[in-house]
Amino acid sequence: MDLSWMAWTWPTALFFIVIVCMLLGMAFWEYKSPGGAPRVGVLRIETTRGDRLFISLLGSAYIHIAWLGLTNLSLWWALALSLIYAFCVFRYV
Repeated sequence: MDLSWMAWTWPTALFFIVIVCMLLGMAFWEYKSPGGAPRVGVLRIETTRGDRLFISLLGSAYIHIAWLGLTNLSLWWALALSLIYAFCVFRYV
C-alpha cells in the first residue's frame, strides 16, 4: 500500500498515536468507572468525559491553527497552551 501521498512524518504519526492512546485511556476509564457522572459546568450544558475530551481536542486544534497563522513561535508553546486548555475543560466544563 503506497501511503507516500499522505506525507507521513514522525510528528504526524506521533499525533495520531497520542489520539489513539487518549481514546484507549478514556475507554479504560469508562470500563473502570462507568457513566462518568455527567455534570453541568461553566457552559451550562450537561457534559460527560467524552464530551469534554471532544471539546478539548477541538479547542486544541483551533489553538494550533491560530498559533500557526498569527505567530512565528515554536509549536511547543501552542502545545503547552493546549494542555492548559484541556485541563481547564476537564476541570470546569
